[in-house]
Amino acid sequence: MSAVSPIQPSRESNLVLLTPSQMDAADRAAEANGVDGFGLMEAAGSAVAVAVGVRWLMRPVTVLCGPGNNGGDGFVAARHLAAAGWPVKVALLGSREKLTGEAAHAASLWTGAIAPFSVDSLDGAGIVIDAIFGAGLSRPLDGKALLLVEALKARRIPTCAIDVPSGLDGASGIVRGAAAPAELTVTFFRKKPGHLLFPGRGLCGEVVTADIGIPDTVLADIAPNAWENGPDLWLGNYPWPEPESYKYKRGEVLILGGEGITGASRMTALAAARAGAGMVTLAAPAKVWSIYAISLVNAIVRSFDSLQDFEALLADVRRNVIAIGPGAGVGSSTRQFVLAALKTGRATVLDADALTSFAEAPQDLFRSIVGPCVLTPHAGEFMRLFQFDGDKLERVRNAAQQCGAIVVLKGPDTVIAAPDGRAIINSNAPPQLATGGSGDVLTGFVAALLAQGMAPFEAAAAAVWLHGAAATEFGLGLTAQDLPNALPQVLRALKRC
Repeated sequence: MSAVSPIQPSRESNLVLLTPSQMDAADRAAEANGVDGFGLMEAAGSAVAVAVGVRWLMRPVTVLCGPGNNGGDGFVAARHLAAAGWPVKVALLGSREKLTGEAAHAASLWTGAIAPFSVDSLDGAGIVIDAIFGAGLSRPLDGKALLLVEALKARRIPTCAIDVPSGLDGASGIVRGAAAPAELTVTFFRKKPGHLLFPGRGLCGEVVTADIGIPDTVLADIAPNAWENGPDLWLGNYPWPEPESYKYKRGEVLILGGEGITGASRMTALAAARAGAGMVTLAAPAKVWSIYAISLVNAIVRSFDSLQDFEALLADVRRNVIAIGPGAGVGSSTRQFVLAALKTGRATVLDADALTSFAEAPQDLFRSIVGPCVLTPHAGEFMRLFQFDGDKLERVRNAAQQCGAIVVLKGPDTVIAAPDGRAIINSNAPPQLATGGSGDVLTGFVAALLAQGMAPFEAAAAAVWLHGAAATEFGLGLTAQDLPNALPQVLRALKRC
């Protein structure tokens, strides 16, 4: 990639995501800088008690404590709730005598009884605080913990999870054995990837991030490279229209149209225009040129018959971004068009058929990426090109490194990754985005932001967030063609920020 995004963790630290091991490093760094270790636990447990009190009316609470620091947080929460008059029962996995460190100290301050860690401890509970295991769990739940979590799932008691629901891997969002859904999850300092990646995201409920006294300065040594998507990541570099702008200064997007499915690239063209591209040109196969020409009023429609004709359109360097894929058709001709576009070294967005056309020889595509490039596959298209195991975040990072492009793996938890390992997880996509053609619109949004000069990583992140925000703005009943028309209201709100 020739362009590097200026996103830096020091500028957008509130959106930083920390893996469990990075969170452990943050704890150690805070203590090394004079922050009391038990003070962190006291602040964490107190934050849980406050969050429970804000969300629910007073009722009997069962606190399920594990043998580690997560359990210590639970003991602190139990003590604060009991002091506020809540009826509290504590059940401990293991024995108090085997607790160590801050967890042992927290347990020593609990003056109430400790119930056996069994399914019976859930009897009479109006709320459960799940403090069994935290985000660093790396093995499947088993034994008593598994039985109790399964019972908690079955009984559907309102639950507040400390850090993550027990059984959830905080680094990946993967469930290890079992995990009971929580209405509320209280985590500390920064969110974890598992709070945003499914299935974890669907189990955490509302996520509250509590400040427990860890200074932001510890992030400098941790050097995190993952963020939750949000305007703070890219709004400072958003290409708002300027007084002296003109259409070619705002870039021109060239879109390859298909012969069979014409609606896809037409939505891409409309999206690119709405997202601010100064000019949009659609290359239409001669046989169906009239369909495009009659229906598109926001784009110039150029007819072509051959690869040579398309290359002639590429020769105009004012067309600084090329978008290929939506409705293009799968086959050798699409491969040729993609390779011709990549050969220019100009910014290119590849989606849908442009990706599937290389399913038999993905290395031919990867070797040809020499300039700024964004790939926007859905899960099926991703699997046709890349053969990586692991969790979603790991797979997308590996894919970006392999192909040398920004990779946007679309879904309810879209992940955007760069070849250098930076990654962004999107969290604002509403369910109504699961409709045909929404990906074609995203291609247009990405292309338009690239055309206006945004770096590829930022352009992809901004486009994905705007895509979700436009869908939310429109609401239920959404079809893909509604997305570009909902965008202006989103942009007006952003401009006021």
